[in-house]
Parts: sequence; structure tokens; C-alpha cells
Amino acid sequence: MTRYSLSLALFSLLLSQTFAQQIKVEDFTAENLFTNNIEGPNFDKAGNLYVVNFKEDGTIGKVNPDGTCELFLTLPKGSTANAIQFDKAGNMYLADFSGHNVLKVDMKTKAISTYCHNDAFNQPNDICIKKNDVIFASDPNWKNSTGKVWRIDKGGKETLLTDQMGTTNGICLSPDERTLYVNESIQRKVWAFDVDLTGNISKKRLFTSFEDGGLDGMKCDAKGNLYVCRWGLGKILVFSKKGKLLKEVQLKGLQSSNLVFSPDGKYAYVTLQDRKGMERFNVK
Repeated sequence: MTRYSLSLALFSLLLSQTFAQQIKVEDFTAENLFTNNIEGPNFDKAGNLYVVNFKEDGTIGKVNPDGTCELFLTLPKGSTANAIQFDKAGNMYLADFSGHNVLKVDMKTKAISTYCHNDAFNQPNDICIKKNDVIFASDPNWKNSTGKVWRIDKGGKETLLTDQMGTTNGICLSPDERTLYVNESIQRKVWAFDVDLTGNISKKRLFTSFEDGGLDGMKCDAKGNLYVCRWGLGKILVFSKKGKLLKEVQLKGLQSSNLVFSPDGKYAYVTLQDRKGMERFNVK
């Protein structure tokens, strides 16, 4: 090995150690507070954190700043939430995979209504929402390893954007709302689409792909970096908007299902299905 190669190797090692020192992963909740379908963490405008399937499937839990949890509401029989989003007015939306719906929750009264239902839904898995309250939903068919992407306009009218997908799972928008990212769990691919002002998608292109593990939830930070849950491997991979791998975060649990950033952008909170609880790590 040349002196240059040795110096480069040493620099790379020091750089990786620096990343490891900066990224501190810690438990946020206790284990076994949620079911193995823990998913969909999200904050409302007031900074309250909500997570699906607290103690039993078909519930929504509220997670306090100290990591303790309490029951927020129980969904109608037959419904199981998998993702949470909030609109400008503060209403909660839930991807209801077992009821084949997108549900709406009035946060003041806790009244639950069906915002959107279509018999052509497989099982809405994850949702993201634009600033104008238009929702995008991933809709996998796990049995056939296929999937769809839907747009749900304000008022609950659904439009099928594409059914030419693998097992669609994680879905999120870039901060400027011009790019929609959708991943495929079985095929281990992340796709990017252009999004126009109407909410139509085009120019499907491969963002990144993997040879092992699974894919689950994804989120973009304020800079447009994409954080991808590597289900089964216990990692969060961080990519630049150009698809360059910036860093890996090794979690304690293996089945990372989704994540959300704290309102101040300081932490990422991750749901772990094998631990049935949450971990967090510092982002800034």
C-alpha cells in the first residue's frame, strides 16, 4: 500500500468514526408498548407525537416528551392504521390497511370518518401530504408483489397515478414538493417521480436499489436528504437528493418501520417492530 493509499484509508476510517460519534442512538420509549405493527410516527402542529397500534392493533397512541405513552383513540372494528399525516387545519389522516381506507380524525372531537374508500385499493400502506392537503398513498399487493400509487385530492376524491409498480411501501415528498419518492419492499428499489402543480407524476426514474434487506418508511429532511428505513437490517440510510449515500445509522432494533423528524429538526424518531417501541438519534 502506498503512503497516499494509507493516508486515504486512515482519513476514511477517521471520517466514519466521526459520523459514529456524532450519531447517538438511544431508546425513546420502553419496549413492548406497541404491537409488532408499530408504524407511522408523526407530530401535530402543537408538537404532540402520535404512533399507530399502541398496546393492540387498531389504536393510536400519544407519545409524551419523556417517552411515556397513552391511548389517544381506538379505531372502528376492522380498521388498522399504518401511517399518520396532518392537514393544514390539524385534522389527522390514517392509512387504514385492513379497512382499505384513508380515515380522517377530527382532533378536537376525536370523531373518525372515512375520508376515502375505493374497492380497487389493495391496502393503503403509507401516505404523505402536500401543503395544499393533497395526499399521496402507496398501495401494495403483497401476495402478487405489485403495487399502486394513488393521489387523493382535497375532499377525498382518489385518482390512480400508476399501477406499474412493485410492492409499494414508503412514500414521501421532497421539501419543495417537486419530487415524490416511492420504494418497493420486495424489489428493494427506490423510485423518484416529478410532481406537477396538479399532483400528477411523471418521469419515473430509479433513485437507488439494494441487494439485501427490506425497505419500509422514508422521510426527507429540510435539506432534501432522503432517510430510508432498511427493515430487517436495523439501519437508516441517508441519501442526498442526487442519490449519493451520505451516512448509515445503525439502530438497536432490526425492524425499522418508519421515522419522523422532531419539529425542531434535532432528532429523528424511529419505530421498531421487533422491539415494539421507539428509538431516536440526533440529526443536527
